Amino acid sequence: MIRIEDILARVRVDNSDINTSLIEQAYIYSAKVHGGQERLLGEPYLSHPLEVALILADMNLDGVCLAAALLHDVIEDTHASEDEIEELFGSEVRHIVTGVTKITEIPKERALMRQAESLRKMILAMANDIRVILIKLADRVHNMRTIKYQNPDKIRYISQETLDIFAPIASRLGLYKIKKELEDRAFQHLQPQEYEHIKKLVLRDQIKCEEYIAMVSSQISNIMEKEGLSCLIKGRRKHLYSIYRKMITQNLPFEMIYDIRAFRIILNSKEECYKALGLLHNLWKPVDAKFKDYIGKPKPNMYRSLHTTVIGPGGCIEIQIRTHTMDKVAKSGIAAHWSYKEGLKVDAKVRNMIAWIQELVNNQKNVKDPNELLENMRLDLFPDEVLVFTPQGDIKSLPRDATPVDFAYQIHTDIGHQCMRAKINGCLVSLKQKLKSGDMVEIITTQGHVPSRNWLESVKTVKARSRIRQWIKVQEKERSISLGREMCEKAFRKANLNYSTIIKSEMMPEVIKSFGLTSLEDLIANVGYGKITPRQLVNWFQSQNDNQSILQKLMRRSSQFLKPDKKASSVMVKGLDDVLVRFGKCCRPVPGDSVCGYITRGYGVTVHKTNCKNADKQNPEREIEVEWSSTSEDFYPVKIMVCSYDRKGLLADIIKNMSKHKINILEADSKSGNDKMIYSHFTIAVKNITKLNTLLTDIRKVKLVHDVKRIGC
Repeated sequence: MIRIEDILARVRVDNSDINTSLIEQAYIYSAKVHGGQERLLGEPYLSHPLEVALILADMNLDGVCLAAALLHDVIEDTHASEDEIEELFGSEVRHIVTGVTKITEIPKERALMRQAESLRKMILAMANDIRVILIKLADRVHNMRTIKYQNPDKIRYISQETLDIFAPIASRLGLYKIKKELEDRAFQHLQPQEYEHIKKLVLRDQIKCEEYIAMVSSQISNIMEKEGLSCLIKGRRKHLYSIYRKMITQNLPFEMIYDIRAFRIILNSKEECYKALGLLHNLWKPVDAKFKDYIGKPKPNMYRSLHTTVIGPGGCIEIQIRTHTMDKVAKSGIAAHWSYKEGLKVDAKVRNMIAWIQELVNNQKNVKDPNELLENMRLDLFPDEVLVFTPQGDIKSLPRDATPVDFAYQIHTDIGHQCMRAKINGCLVSLKQKLKSGDMVEIITTQGHVPSRNWLESVKTVKARSRIRQWIKVQEKERSISLGREMCEKAFRKANLNYSTIIKSEMMPEVIKSFGLTSLEDLIANVGYGKITPRQLVNWFQSQNDNQSILQKLMRRSSQFLKPDKKASSVMVKGLDDVLVRFGKCCRPVPGDSVCGYITRGYGVTVHKTNCKNADKQNPEREIEVEWSSTSEDFYPVKIMVCSYDRKGLLADIIKNMSKHKINILEADSKSGNDKMIYSHFTIAVKNITKLNTLLTDIRKVKLVHDVKRIGC
């Protein structure tokens, strides 16, 4: 177990002026409140905040950050309170500690909601102080180092979250060392067979690799010395997850990955970097498509370097060329630009680096569904990006496969709404054209032009999707109000009631409230959407003196037209009973999935998963709240795909696994793909998402199974 003296000694190496008294005070308090607590591996709990603080000390962070790191679990795991933290350590430390603390008020059975709200809280806090996420990343690094002591389900859950959320955040902040460690450790637990396989292949070639690195380094050193360039050369091997991703995305065996070894050349100035690049391209033939100039066009996180791939000895060699200052930034990311030192304000450079965080906040603040929130975060943090230019030369970062419409909304919502055409590198293109790094994009707008619903099928950014859906929702509401008013006037006229007089009467607030709404506009719009019929309003006024409740009368009338299907008892529709309920065949929801319902004329309510693509295409104003019944014992069809390497008895082992879980197989189909993998498709019947996930986890353990996933929207 490390000691506080180790951390203080590390801090004083880089910053002799740092105030260590706050760090020492935080250590004493943390030791006191965590006293008697142990981690799963049997160590004193205090070892964890000490390890987290040491990781941050190695990043040369300030005393407030290190004090908060030592205290980051005290509110969640001890009797300590936020007010006590502020009284002892100040408001700055309190803000950071509360930002890192998970949401605990939400019941444990709603784990997805807890995860989503904790991440939302963390994002809001890190928008005000980036040290929140730096502590959270260090915390996640140490937790991943000791994760083997957790139960298998929790290991998989934490590892997947690490790969989906925290590794991409580290990448966006330029913390590549942390990103690589998080990816490799998550990869190790999510796909242990593939991890061990690649690890063995890498170790098998270790001696040969070291000899190769020494040989190439010597050649590079000699040519640089001849030109009078003093440089530091480092050879390295790509981390395991990076190798795995390249094998999967490019469909290549390990032996065909030629750029597993990479080299870094560190020089004294920017001019020397470009000179070295010319020397290398003169020595070895460059691969044009692989050259990237991040010195002339830095990444948003201020990463700068020249990247080139050349045909050298034995095949392709990936080389990075940078100065010592650029190398420091590449290693430490945002921490290299840190200017919070003992109370100083964040400088403009750091604000530009973290501008994407505010965008992340804006995109998530109105999202209520936890599945949608987590999906949006994955999109916003997607590590693959393209860097494109405005006509003025400004750089915009967008996710891979983004379109000109995404670019337009990135500039401004109004430009997105009025986007009529687009030019890429001076040529008119389709609005569905995928952007590539280096493209210069120009948006042509037309006053009065409006978004198209079809844009939702091609846009990739959360901002574009949410702005388009918001616009559609407003337009649909306006049309529905007009239609609803016309329908009500006609129905009231038939019943000899004066619509204009009634809507101004004192009874209207009671009518609106009885339908669970807050305004007359919403009531009329719901008539236009088809959620409420004009007949229901007429019945309310004609029968207002009846002793039975309005809701009972309306439900009795509804049941004359809609008969529930055999699974109606498994889903409850808010405010309605005995309503015809059917399930979308596109996504096949099962209990435990986050679901939404859409009113379909003549067919009652259709239930979809909230992230179903077909649900996105529905009129958002026909959406109605639904939830699973806790008493449901029905079975639901689900499609899964098992991707595996071929071997004798494979299919029998998979089916045996399903039989062990008492799973009924409705359909089965297995065939070989062009990549020599076996793809087995099954339609199975399960009771809920927990049973399904347990089954998928066990199938992944079958020998030579590469991946198992649920298919459909």
